[in-house]
Amino acid sequence: MKTSSRVATWLVALCGLVLLAGCATGPRVTTEADPRVDFSVYRTWSFYTPLAIEKEGYETQTSEIAKAAVRAEMERRGYIYSETNPDLWVNINAYLERRTDVSSVPTVDYGYYYSYRYRGYFAVPYWNDRTTVYRYTEGTMNIDLVDARQKRLVWEGVAVGRVANLRPDQRAQQINSAIAEIFAKYPYRAGTRAQAM
Repeated sequence: MKTSSRVATWLVALCGLVLLAGCATGPRVTTEADPRVDFSVYRTWSFYTPLAIEKEGYETQTSEIAKAAVRAEMERRGYIYSETNPDLWVNINAYLERRTDVSSVPTVDYGYYYSYRYRGYFAVPYWNDRTTVYRYTEGTMNIDLVDARQKRLVWEGVAVGRVANLRPDQRAQQINSAIAEIFAKYPYRAGTRAQAM
């Protein structure tokens, strides 16, 4: 009986470590670029109007933080902000969704029965499933780069990860981190064919 409890405890602890390791890696980031586009022709940029993150028509603290982070990343790559004549429009979208993970782990336990015929106790194993339900919030952030003249998407970066209830200063850090991770996979610099960073 003690052995089965130890095995079950060990399995639960192992599953917990795997979940923690998955959370510690940050968001999953994917990108896609239009292979027909010569990114060396782009030198200026502006925010798309209206921004998807400001779909209600006004700026929020979250959109302000995201815009500042995007501006820093674009300037780090040599792009110049130009409201009047941008080569690229940058659009930002973010949304939250409630998710539920359900997992079942098979476990074994033992029932003990007394036999009058043999005058002793017998252990009878039986199997059951231990089910765990975990609810969490998943956040998705998209950054689109659009060719302003052709009005065509040329690059997209998407970050998807779990979102915790955070204080405002922690939220700013998480937004900045997600945008930095998206742009880490953007390999271009303004006016050059060379790979960035």
